[in-house]
Amino acid sequence: MRVVLENFRDTATGLQRLIRRQHAWSSIALSERHSGLMSAALLPAARRLLANRGYVDPNFPNPNGPGDASIIIYGYTPSLVLGVIGAVYFGLVSAATLAGILKLSWDTLIFLLGFGTVMEVVGYIFRCLSSQIDPYRVNFFVIQYFFIVVAPVFFAAAIYLCLQRLIWSAGPKISPLSPRAVFAIFLTLDIITILMQIAGAALIGVAESNGKDPNTANDILIAGLAIQSASFAVFLIILVVCVARLVGQRAGGTVDDHKHRESRQLFVLLLLVAVLVELRTAFRLAEAAEGVFSYLSTHEVFFGCLEFVPIALAVVPLLYLGWTTGLIMKCSKTAQTTLTPPQGSSHDAVPPAV
Repeated sequence: MRVVLENFRDTATGLQRLIRRQHAWSSIALSERHSGLMSAALLPAARRLLANRGYVDPNFPNPNGPGDASIIIYGYTPSLVLGVIGAVYFGLVSAATLAGILKLSWDTLIFLLGFGTVMEVVGYIFRCLSSQIDPYRVNFFVIQYFFIVVAPVFFAAAIYLCLQRLIWSAGPKISPLSPRAVFAIFLTLDIITILMQIAGAALIGVAESNGKDPNTANDILIAGLAIQSASFAVFLIILVVCVARLVGQRAGGTVDDHKHRESRQLFVLLLLVAVLVELRTAFRLAEAAEGVFSYLSTHEVFFGCLEFVPIALAVVPLLYLGWTTGLIMKCSKTAQTTLTPPQGSSHDAVPPAV
C-alpha cells in the first residue's frame, strides 16, 4: 500500500506541474491580448484553446494553497449531491455486507464486496470534500480517483468467486473451465491489469515531473484497461456458455425443474451484474484513451451515468448472490445437499468453503 501511495504521489506531482505550465501559458496569452499583440481575428481561436487548458470555477475562487493546482483537474466542480448519494449508498451496502459476514461467520465473497464498497465510500467522501472545501486540491482528486478506480477490482473478484460456486452447485459440466480455473485465471489477470494501471499512472507523473513525453506511460495505462476489458469479455462469454448449457439440460429433461430454475436465475443475475461491471470498465478505457482533459473525463454526467450507476446497480444483486451462494456452500459442506456436484465428476469432493 505504501508503494501504491508513493506512485500516486508522483502522479499528483506530475499533474500539478503540467497544470501550472498550462496556467502559465494562459497568463502569457492573456497578457499579450491586453498589450495589443493579439489581433482580433485570433481571439476566438485563442479563447477555444484556453478553454481546453483547464477549468476554473468562477463561483469558487482558487485558494492557491500549497496543495492546490492552478485549475480544477476534474474539469468541473464535483457535485455534492452525487458525492453524498455515493457515500451513503455504498455505506449502506457496506453495512449490509458486515451483517452478512456476521450471519455466515465468514464469507470471502461478501468480504470482497464489503472491502470494495468501503473503498467506494472513501472515494465519494473525497469528492464531497472537493465539492465543498477545495476543488483545486490535488490530493483530494488523487485519493478519490484511486479508491473509486480500484474498488471494482474487488467486485470483479467477487464475481469470479460467485461463478466458481455456481459451477460447483450446478455441476462442472456446464462450464468449459473447471471452477478453480475460472477463479484463478481471471483473478490473476485482474491483479496484473490493475498493477499495470497503477504503474502507468505513476509513470505519467514521473514523466511530467521530469518534463519528458508521457505518451509511453499513458500507453501502459491504456493497455492495462484494455486487457482488463478484454479478459472480462472472455469471462462474459464463459458465463453465457454456462447459461446456454443449463437451458440445454432443461430441454433434455435431465435435471430437476426446481433446481434448474434456481440455478438459471442465479446465473442470469450474475450475468447482468457482470455486464454492468464491463460497461464501467469500457467507460474507463474510453476515458483514458481520450486523455486527461478529454470530453469524457471533464463532464460529470458521464462519470455519474457510466461509473456510479453501473457499480451501484451491480453491488446489491452481487450481495444477494454472495449471501445465497454462501449458504449453498455452507449447506454443501455440512449436509451434502442436492446441490453438491454429481458423483463421478472430476469434482466429487465437497467444494471448499471460500
